[in-house]
Order: sequence, then C-alpha cells, then structure tokens
Amino acid sequence: MGFLSPTLPDTDLAEWRRSSYQDRLRVQVQHWAEYGFGTPWGVFILYIVKMAAYLVLPAWIISATTPGLGTLGEIGSWWTEPIVFQKFVIFTILFEVLGFGCGSGPLTMRFFPPVGGFIYWLRPGTLRMPPWPGKVPLTRGDKRTLVDVALYLLVIGALVWGLAGDTVAGGTRASGLVAPSATALIVASLAVIGLRDKTIFLAARADQYWIMAIAFLFPFTDMIIALKLIMIAVWWGAATSKLNHHFPFVVSVMLSNSPALRSKWLKRKLFRRFPDDVRPSGFAKAAAHTGTVIEYCVPLVLLFSTNTTVTLLACAAMTIFHLFILSTFPAGVPLEWNLFVIIGAWLLFGHYGGTQYALSSATSPWLIAALLVPVVVMIGIGNFKPEWISFLPGMRYYAGNWATSMWIMRPGVEETLDAKIVKSARLQKWQLMKLYDEGTSEFMMQKFLAWRSMHSHGRALVGLLPRAVDDPDAYVIREGEFLAGALLGWNFGEGHLHDEQLVEAVQKRCQFAPGDLRVIMLEGQPAHTRQQRYRIVDAATGLMEEGIVRVSEMIVRQPWLDHTRTIPVQVISDGVPAPAASAATIPPASEVEPA
Repeated sequence: MGFLSPTLPDTDLAEWRRSSYQDRLRVQVQHWAEYGFGTPWGVFILYIVKMAAYLVLPAWIISATTPGLGTLGEIGSWWTEPIVFQKFVIFTILFEVLGFGCGSGPLTMRFFPPVGGFIYWLRPGTLRMPPWPGKVPLTRGDKRTLVDVALYLLVIGALVWGLAGDTVAGGTRASGLVAPSATALIVASLAVIGLRDKTIFLAARADQYWIMAIAFLFPFTDMIIALKLIMIAVWWGAATSKLNHHFPFVVSVMLSNSPALRSKWLKRKLFRRFPDDVRPSGFAKAAAHTGTVIEYCVPLVLLFSTNTTVTLLACAAMTIFHLFILSTFPAGVPLEWNLFVIIGAWLLFGHYGGTQYALSSATSPWLIAALLVPVVVMIGIGNFKPEWISFLPGMRYYAGNWATSMWIMRPGVEETLDAKIVKSARLQKWQLMKLYDEGTSEFMMQKFLAWRSMHSHGRALVGLLPRAVDDPDAYVIREGEFLAGALLGWNFGEGHLHDEQLVEAVQKRCQFAPGDLRVIMLEGQPAHTRQQRYRIVDAATGLMEEGIVRVSEMIVRQPWLDHTRTIPVQVISDGVPAPAASAATIPPASEVEPA
C-alpha cells in the first residue's frame, strides 16, 4: 500500500477483465478479505485531517461568536455549557448539509472533487428526489430549480444565524442559549426543503440532529432530558436492527477493511475457511454480538445511573466502542458522527447526570413524549415496514439489512449517463482515470461490487443477475449506492435514493432503449419475516419481475455463488418478459452447505 497507490492483487488486470463476472468477483473478494479496499495511506490521512477540522473549527467558531464564553485556549472551562452543545449540533448539521460529513471523500468513491453536497445543490438542473411528489403540493418534478437553490441557501443561512446570532437568557450559565427564533428557522427550513428533495434532508442527518434541534425549543431541563433520550433511541434503535443474520457479515467486511488491523492472519480469522469460505467465522459473529450487547446495556446504565463513578465508566465504555468503529473507517465514513456521539455522551450523561436531570425531573413530560413517540414509531416502521421509510429515521445503522441495488448497463450507457445527467462532477470511473490507468480504475470500480457481495444481501443481488440479463459478462455492472451518489450529490447507504424514482428521472433524460439499463432492487428484511423482496426494472419498459428471496438462501452461499449462477426465488409478479435462469442451475437448499 502506497501513499497514493492502491494495493492490487498479484494478477494480470487485462486477464482478470477477460474472465467471467463470478471469477472476477472471487479474485476481488479474496483480496478484500486480506487488504480491504486497498486504500492508499494518503486517503486515511485526509480523513484524519477532516476529523481534526470537525473538532477544532466549531470550537473556534463557538468561542468567537458566543459573548462571555472564553477563548479557544480556555475550552476546558466552557465546553460543558449548554449553548456549546447546541451550537455543536448546529455546526454538525451545517457540516453534513454542505457535504463534508457522511458520504464524502475517496472511501465513498468521491475523488475530484472529494465532496458532493453544495456543489450539486447550488446548481440548477441537477436531480432532486421529492419524497411524496404526488401528495404534497408544489413538490412535483425531478429537476432542481432556482427555488430549490434559494431554499438550500435559506437552510445554510439559518444554520449560520444559529451559530453566530444573538443568544437569549437560559440554561445554567450566563452565556445563555441559542435564540429560539434561529432554532425554529433551522427546523422549518429543513422540513420544507425535505419535501422538495429528500436527499438534502437525509444528508443533513435529520434523523438525529434535526430532532435534537426541535428539542432546543423545550424548557431547559426538558431539553437536556429529551437530548439524552434521543441518543438512547439512536443506540437502541441501531442495536435492535442488528438482531439478524446479516450483521456478522458487516463486521467481517468492516474489520477486514480496517487500517488499524494490519495482521493478515487475524483478518483471515474473520472468515470460516479463507480463501474458499469467506462467510463470517465464529470470531466475527462473537464480535458482532458483543457490540450489540454493549449498545443495549451501556446506554441503559447511562440513562438510569445516579452514581458518578458508574456513569463515567459507562461514558468511557461508549467512547472506546465508538473509537473502535471509527478506527475501521467504515464505508460511508460516518466518522464525525462517532466523534459527535462521544462528545454527546460525556456532556449529556457525564456532566448532566444525577437526579437533577433524571427522567422524573421533566417539567413537561407530555412535550418530551410528543417528540419521542414519533421517533419510536419511525424505528418500529423501519424494522417492520422498511420499504416505507429510509433506514436512517428507521435507525437501522450498520445492520447489513439495507435496501440496495445493482445497475446493469450495456456498453456505452455509462458514458451516456455521464454526458446527459447534469452533475457537478463526472462519474467515478473518469475521476479515477485522472489518477490511474483505465485497467486499475475499472478494478477499483468493481471492488465495491465485491464489497457489496460480501454482505449477505449482496449474494442475492449477484444471484439475481441472470434473471435480469442473459449474459452478465456482456454488461457493465455498477453498485447502485455509489452511482446514485455521483448522480444526486450524496448517498449514505440509502437504497431508496436509487430505486424506480431515480431510474425514471434518468430515463427521462437519456431515453434508453429496452435492455440498455436494468436495475435489481432489493428491499431490507422486515423484522417479522425471514425474506426480502426484490424487483427487477428495465429503464425503458418498467417492472420485469418482482419476487422474494429467503435470507436462509443468502447466508449459506459464497459471494461468487460457487457453481451456481443464481439463487432460488419466489416470483410474485411478472412485468415485461425477462430471460429466466435455467432451473438446472438452481440447487435445492439441501445441497448447499449449512450456515
């Protein structure tokens, strides 16, 4: 691994490209198991610098814009003041909504430039994705207008006002609190722009920070209690979503990509029998379940502890937990979020612990319930009806159980997408070719297909390929999440940003012929079933097939599906006739090695 050069397998890339899709996949999966993405060291340094900026810049801004707070050098005396946390939340929303947080940089296939965000959303003509265009007035269409740009500027202006505007009396210190008028404008402007473009609303990480901003409008004691409960909801929501067969796959893939884990011997131990069986090992499963237990139990201690020592030990435990996640540089790079959670734990539970801010101290419990009940409902919907909402307000973080897609294109279609979709950066392959030759660039593009296939749901996408096209080797195949990120300006694991709505917007601009572009879409697994729905869509003709694939069929197979080309499915409905896989290629489940 070099400073700018990726680590590549010891294979001839030209010969690799001539091999079948499944053979190419096997090479890349086995390489990932030992080297991860093969990321150059310079990329990790870039992210470390960005994390440092995320901590230093808001501290400087807060000290400079809050009268009576103190200088940056005196941060030890004022970092626990409530207005500091309020402004830190506001800065974090600004950081995310500008595109510098989740979904940024080379680890999310952004190279030149390394961010999307504002350079897309300030440009008329780029794509926008309204959540309910047929139901909410004045939200129809998929083209960004000057009105959308103005709304985006309003959001940024409201956030800047919240950071630098006047304060009002309140809280426990003389520095006061952020003015409710500024907070109200932040909350309202994000809600309005979210109705015009769900991408921006999700990019602001409204699932957490927007809800916290609403809590800023509460009386002070109730605000602190509500903020605590929001953090508990995030931890418990994430832990609940991990009670599935998918999460050990996430852990084995995430740890094998960690720059902190240098031992190839230990990385191989994450898998059952490397290199032939790369399903998660008992070690990976134990690590996954341990993390889930921590995410349930330690926040419970934080919520109810009245003992200072116990509370501080629990804060330390959550600090280690999130630093460990951060050290793996997980895909989507929610690095700043992990730092935010650490700071929030120490301030909200460590500093504002004890009986004074216990649940029983709430002055308006009905107000807290009015905020928290919808949050809990969203978590419930996310787990039992994942097709209805984004996995972010559903708080299904890191669960390995997201909606996702695979885009299958005839040669030349990718070039058409690059040319005809208004964007602020070229598609990733051409960004990479500014650094590497064409062969290396294509290898790195397909490496993320290997990353996806190593997750349990990725096996389903690979197995559905022959149901979408006759000969997968004759097509260019791209991972939907990263393609959507290039087309929309942002993505962070949200499969509903690259479903039929995006396909229709693309088709409107590109006018592809039948068979030019087909997309396999896989929905997340509901908590009460053991199956996942899929759809295969042709951009020109619409739905080709809808059906169900069983989770039990995913978790027993290798990412490259061994001797099979497909996976057993239950077809629910057919649209335009599609080439079907031969039944002879589908072995009964009894012939597959059990999990």
